[in-house]
Parts: sequence; C-alpha cells; structure tokens
Amino acid sequence: MAVKRNTWQREAVREALDSRDGFVSAQGLHQGLRDAGSPIGLATVYRALADLATVGEADSLQSPEGESLYRACATTGHHHHLICRSCGLTVEIEATEVEQWAKRTASDHGFTEAQHIVDIFGLCHQCASAKA
Repeated sequence: MAVKRNTWQREAVREALDSRDGFVSAQGLHQGLRDAGSPIGLATVYRALADLATVGEADSLQSPEGESLYRACATTGHHHHLICRSCGLTVEIEATEVEQWAKRTASDHGFTEAQHIVDIFGLCHQCASAKA
C-alpha cells in the first residue's frame, strides 16, 4: 500500500475528527469544517476519512441506518464498540467471547483468516433515564 501524503486537508480532517466526541458522518464533519471557514470539499473529507480508517487512525462503522460514521481511534488493535443511538456516546470494549465464537464458527465452516466487526447500539444510562 502506498503511503499517503499528509496534506493540509488531511490534517484538517484529522484535527476535526480529534475534536469530536463519538462518531460523526463525513457530511457532519464537512459541515463543521465549513462552519469554521475551511474551504475543504466534501469529496476530500470522504477520501481523508477513508485513508485515516485504512491506516488505523480512525474507527469506521455503519450506523443502523446504513450511513458510514467515523471517529478518532482511541485504541490501537482490534476492538468493538457500545454506541448510544441518542447522544453518540461510544465505549470501546473487548469481547473475548465474540472473538472465540467468530474463530470457532469460521473454523466449523472451513474458513480461515476470518475477520469480523461487532458494534452494539443502544441507549446509554443518561439517555435511557431521560427517556423514562
């Protein structure tokens, strides 16, 4: 894989992502950049986010609605997330049981080098209390 140049646009996207709590869409991040006066284009934001996710500097997931969401990576290596559907609070978790199940299930079906993504969406304690 070719090393990507660290352009001012990519650095602006990285800094904007670092300043956010929780996951954000490319459109949401782009709007925040534009509101702050940046001339950066939406296509550039998409490319920068994809590059950051590829090199492990950003987490990427798909929302229940199918939209790609991103956030600055807090942990290196494979991990999973608990994500509040209301406020976006995100907690990185380890899931040893999921890891074991994934390996066993892949092996039972003759698969090797299996990879998986597990993100759990729900309501955090504060949002659930506010809803009650």
